[in-house]
Amino acid sequence: MKKTLLLAGVASVIAMNANAAYFEGLQEYEPYIGADYVYSYAKFGGRARVMKDSYNSGAVNLGIRMYDYLGLEAFYQQSGERKSRGDDGQYKSEFLAYGADLYAYAPVWCSGFNFLGSLGMANYRVRFQYPDVTSKHQERIGYRAGIGMQYDFNEHIAARVMGRYTYIGMARLNNLKEVTAGLRYSF
Repeated sequence: MKKTLLLAGVASVIAMNANAAYFEGLQEYEPYIGADYVYSYAKFGGRARVMKDSYNSGAVNLGIRMYDYLGLEAFYQQSGERKSRGDDGQYKSEFLAYGADLYAYAPVWCSGFNFLGSLGMANYRVRFQYPDVTSKHQERIGYRAGIGMQYDFNEHIAARVMGRYTYIGMARLNNLKEVTAGLRYSF
């Protein structure tokens, strides 16, 4: 059901007119797509503490910027598998996430720079593999908050850097601290 809702949201963003739509008395709406590199530092608990706590992952996103100061973005992120050695054998872990963030943009003079703030929610699906157990999957909604900077090279291409904190609250994975860097293309 969650995947269906996410796909319906993505389809509605794509179905919008590719050119910016103008409404009388309102600023333009700009749909965009983007890709990010994400470095995540995980705070593990319980038996998962022996696992490596850093992940490299990629994220793709679709969004729309509204009224020059607000934006809504849907994303999908997947990490690579991390392997760790414990006293009793090899441990493995990985995660994927999908969700949405609301962005606030604060332009810095006329320079093309924007300060960013974001709040959002995402579904995190984590897989842990212990030496004596085949695999354990956990899934939970996480709450995200971030700050960052975006530079608009021109009206179509922008670069973004964000720092983000995500509270997940699982027994084995409490939170993530992430740094993202990526590009956006506006239609």
